[in-house]
Amino acid sequence: MSQAPTTAQHAAPLPFFKVMITLMEPYTWFAPTWAFVVGCVASHNIFFDPLTDLWQSIVSVGKIAIGTLMAGPLLVGFSQVWNDWCDREVDAINQPERLIPSGKATPGQVFAILAILGALAMAIAVFLGWGVALVAAIGVVIALAYSAEPIRLKKNGWLGNLAIGLTYETCAWIAGHLTFDPELRSAHASQSVVLAVIYGLGVVGTMIINDFKSVAGDRAMGIRSIPAMFGESNAARIAVLIINAAQLAAVVLQGLWGRWIPALICLLLMAAQWRVQAQLVREPTQPMAVRYNIIGIPPYTWAMLVAALGLR
Repeated sequence: MSQAPTTAQHAAPLPFFKVMITLMEPYTWFAPTWAFVVGCVASHNIFFDPLTDLWQSIVSVGKIAIGTLMAGPLLVGFSQVWNDWCDREVDAINQPERLIPSGKATPGQVFAILAILGALAMAIAVFLGWGVALVAAIGVVIALAYSAEPIRLKKNGWLGNLAIGLTYETCAWIAGHLTFDPELRSAHASQSVVLAVIYGLGVVGTMIINDFKSVAGDRAMGIRSIPAMFGESNAARIAVLIINAAQLAAVVLQGLWGRWIPALICLLLMAAQWRVQAQLVREPTQPMAVRYNIIGIPPYTWAMLVAALGLR
């Protein structure tokens, strides 16, 4: 008689680095790396003049490079691995093929990955400055609270999405600014921080749209995401309202600060999102949410850069 196939729960562990890269979910790295670069730009203190001082130019580029490594692959990778570990029991029911519940990733591998990512991220943060280290530590604490019981911020759509917005965008932006303006001494430092908070709050709306993909599972598991609590139609309206309120606040503030050209460009980029937003409100479905992410998110991210460039 032939032997029954091995069940997913008894699958052989995969090689360490394959487990590491898979659990780190590289597709999630873009937002914080972009926000970190935007924060660097917002400082307006990056030195880049190879003809005058090649070494200082290399140092500036190097800081940006390792800062994006810290913000994206390391810190976000850490949060993704931690989230998968905290979700292992739920995943064993809903997605038993995933690495941790299937046994393809062992507890030893998971905690070794967490230790490596956390240590490297904090080492880079300290190298970039104690202000950056403080912001990174705050991000780590929020990431732990986002996934772990008894706090588990992700169980509440408002708190969970706020945590993501403030870490992936606000903290990353501020860390980038601090890298080149360690004591926030520049004349526009406070304005940079305000914009970082505003655009981070706007991400709450984009995360609501992202929650469309799991609304059925969220309802079944008692996770109070915004679509699960209010329905997809209302969630789409709430998301669009939050996204546009944040962008409008940024535009108005830039106007009040006398930065009319970046304010106008940001307004045009905001307008570029209206058509797909209207489509999402009319058709609040997962395919439409994916379409929004492809079409609506880029103008939002470009507006962040425009706002940062305008801080002079």
